[in-house]
Amino acid sequence: MAAGAVAGTWVLVFSLWGAVVDSKNITARIGEPLVLNCKGAPRKPPQQLEWKWNTGRTEAWKVLSAQGDSSDSVARILLNGSLLLPAVGIQDEGTFRCRAMSRSGKEIKSNYRVQVYKSPGKPEIVDPASEIKAGVPSKVGTCVSSGSYPAGTLSWHLDGKPLIADGKGVSIKEETKRHPETGLFTIQSELMVTPALGGAPHPTFSCSFSPVLPRRRAVHAAPIQPSVLAPEVQLMVEPEGGAVAPGGTVALTCKTPAQPLPEIHWIKDGTVLPLPSGPMLLLPEVGPEDQGTYSCVATFPVHGSQESPAVIISITETGEEGPTAGSVGGAGLGTLALILGILGGLGTAALVIGIIVWQRRRRGEERSQKTRRKRRNAQS
Repeated sequence: MAAGAVAGTWVLVFSLWGAVVDSKNITARIGEPLVLNCKGAPRKPPQQLEWKWNTGRTEAWKVLSAQGDSSDSVARILLNGSLLLPAVGIQDEGTFRCRAMSRSGKEIKSNYRVQVYKSPGKPEIVDPASEIKAGVPSKVGTCVSSGSYPAGTLSWHLDGKPLIADGKGVSIKEETKRHPETGLFTIQSELMVTPALGGAPHPTFSCSFSPVLPRRRAVHAAPIQPSVLAPEVQLMVEPEGGAVAPGGTVALTCKTPAQPLPEIHWIKDGTVLPLPSGPMLLLPEVGPEDQGTYSCVATFPVHGSQESPAVIISITETGEEGPTAGSVGGAGLGTLALILGILGGLGTAALVIGIIVWQRRRRGEERSQKTRRKRRNAQS
């Protein structure tokens, strides 16, 4: 009687602690005990029954009889014929069968399909973005769930609504890893979004883990609310540097990665130009009146206006051989060469004149000496 009472107590305790039985399909939490009842088995020994199972622990069907070793740490038969698994693990998933013979001689078979599970903790969004740019693909964060079995699924939500990857405005990259020792899963889900230009300035993103077993509600991570910034505006100029010869052409392009393009207006020397909205400004046949400082302003529906860095348009004179105005390499060198040529010519002329004058003076002196000699000879 005492043994029967003890066995009944064990069955009751383990039934409360163990798995939830649904017909012949059983879902058991990993690490907890599991008791499988053998239908039709006499409640008191002697019993005629046989348990066998085929799980991840066995290569084929393994048989355990009521007269077997009751010290088996994996599974053992209780006094009432039930099968006890002290701590269910992943390797215990499989099929369990019991064949019993009642005292009246009737044979009854029981068949159970056991699945195990482990629920992870709350998922977490790691590396959350504090700021994302409107109209530009931006990483929101990575949702991580660790320690689940089976793997389960992760889902993203925006303002409470599910986000579905569409390859355009929403991109989700998932990765599932299994621990080589515990067999538990870690799931990672990276979210990339392209916020709409007219969207909320502080959207709410969240992720949730949905278990495969048992059927329970999803577990949600703490939400994040990044700020949505206006995209950067850049101003490109051709020719590069903004320097152009008189009569040349300058092309200014206002670039922003936002789609669709916002309204774009042009500014020169601090004054808005009376031109239609457009991303390009063309200046043909540039003259002195076109010189100045230019910038563009992009106006976004929610984020206001953003001005690009300014560029300076200037005019430079060029000749066939390069610059000719205001540079040493052009007209300066030509002028210098001309001056040196003139100075060289004047020096040569002065030298020739000096030689001629010296020769004339020398001839005059020679004639004077001859005249004086004749006079001396005549007097003598």
